[in-house]
Amino acid sequence: MRGWVVLLWAALATVVLIAIGIFGTLIASGRIDLAPTPAPTVTPEPEVTPVVDTAYQVQILNATPEEGLATQTKDIVVGAGWAPDSVLASGAGSQDFPETTVFYLNPEDQAAAAGLAGAIGGAAIEQSEAYQPASPDVKQLTVVIGLDRTAAGQTPEPTP
Repeated sequence: MRGWVVLLWAALATVVLIAIGIFGTLIASGRIDLAPTPAPTVTPEPEVTPVVDTAYQVQILNATPEEGLATQTKDIVVGAGWAPDSVLASGAGSQDFPETTVFYLNPEDQAAAAGLAGAIGGAAIEQSEAYQPASPDVKQLTVVIGLDRTAAGQTPEPTP
């Protein structure tokens, strides 16, 4: 009888040691994490209230192959309250910009960029240092007209 008890204790010790070895291996290899790090929480960006601020100079660049879009957009901007001499319309270096975007330089310019985007009939806004004003003391917004404003880029209205 004593032989069976020793055999059972030896079998139990073997199973426990194997289980501890497997568990230890899983921890060492990183497959089990005893103290998992919490997932980072994403804080939503605060909603920006658009403000039409005509104190900004506006540079309009036509980045499409369609002629005259910069001038048309300039007329819209001037009609929204900007002085004609503070709005410059010209062509861009490329003709394949996908989406009309208002670029602003500093975070405090975001509300004015959103206001300008609304004034031209809707556009994306993006902070970028790509379009610097001629003078550092000048506040400037840059509108890059994209292919979404061309006749080819417009999606047709569904017919009922």
